Amino acid sequence: MAVDEMQQYQESRERLAKQKRWVIKIGSALLTNDGKGLNREGMQSWVDQMAELQKLGHEIILVSSGSVAEGMKRLGLKKRPDEVHQLQAAAAVGQMGLVQAYETAFGKHERLTAQVLLTHDDLSNRTRYLNARSTLRTLMSMGVVPVINENDTVVTDEICFGDNDTLGALVANLVEADVLVILTDQQGLFTADPRSNPDARLVVEGRASDPAYAAMAGGGGILGRGGMVTKVRAATLAARSGADTVIVGGRIDQVLTRLRAGELIGTLMLADKEPVAARKQWIAGHLQTRGDLILDDGAVRALREGRRSLLPIGVVAANGRFERGEVVACKDERGELVAKGLVNYSRTEAVKILKTPSSGLEQALGYVAEPEMIHRDNLVVL
Repeated sequence: MAVDEMQQYQESRERLAKQKRWVIKIGSALLTNDGKGLNREGMQSWVDQMAELQKLGHEIILVSSGSVAEGMKRLGLKKRPDEVHQLQAAAAVGQMGLVQAYETAFGKHERLTAQVLLTHDDLSNRTRYLNARSTLRTLMSMGVVPVINENDTVVTDEICFGDNDTLGALVANLVEADVLVILTDQQGLFTADPRSNPDARLVVEGRASDPAYAAMAGGGGILGRGGMVTKVRAATLAARSGADTVIVGGRIDQVLTRLRAGELIGTLMLADKEPVAARKQWIAGHLQTRGDLILDDGAVRALREGRRSLLPIGVVAANGRFERGEVVACKDERGELVAKGLVNYSRTEAVKILKTPSSGLEQALGYVAEPEMIHRDNLVVL
């Protein structure tokens, strides 16, 4: 590694250490000793370090997996349930043990914790999104550590985040965190799978927007739903609000305090774009959309290069079932996702004004709600 490159990396880590608001995500394999029950010794160590970070002036939000894995242990299940009701039951049983363990661990430092269970619906509904953000900010102002998990007890495949890496990134967006730390059972992101390739090298630093890193990532384990791919994707999501992401081994001794000290451990994924406005973060964070608008090449260029509103004349097809004000995906004619936004017309109305210039909207509909299909203030180009 060149001297100037090393200096650049060191400067990045020193800036990271000074960031105030940290979202820390811990995965199931770490929390449950790869399925052997709650890793209480490890949990106490991470909590001790988080308490130390708080003493140094940092705000901490904890996103914790482990409820399903702990429930599987308590119920004597050898593999992750496939049936949704069994999965929900395991989550309900396991969440009790998980919360008790955290409360006990933080209590040794006289720190209060708050359980916060979220579903995708909580973040896709604008009112509930704002309420969640206000609650979390209030808890942090009181010195309370929010412990966040997906509400697996009630969630279904249609409304789930899919993995807690994604949840961690969306929480980072929600509270406009400075740093997302993902503790995993790997040392960080490698150029290839280190378990099968002896030439694999640890990526010390990269840009969250670089698509090359997704190709380097591998699959998930039997306990969690994630993998290195979801962690790289989470770094991209977190970058929307300007948060840098560290993917690092949770079993590294004193991992959090060493990150705080500026050590070059794990992989730092830098946010290289200006933070997206809070309203647009909410729009972009919708994992499920109500429908698709298919755009011609001219409209795609106007969105990507000109940062303009989406006009009906550039829309060639409308799919799904959506109403005015709902979030839709904008795709090119090859099916690639271009943007998301709050649509000004229902699907029924949209079909009537496909490829229609703004001057022809009244004739096509009998009225004009808005001249744009999606206004640029309600549009996020991805």
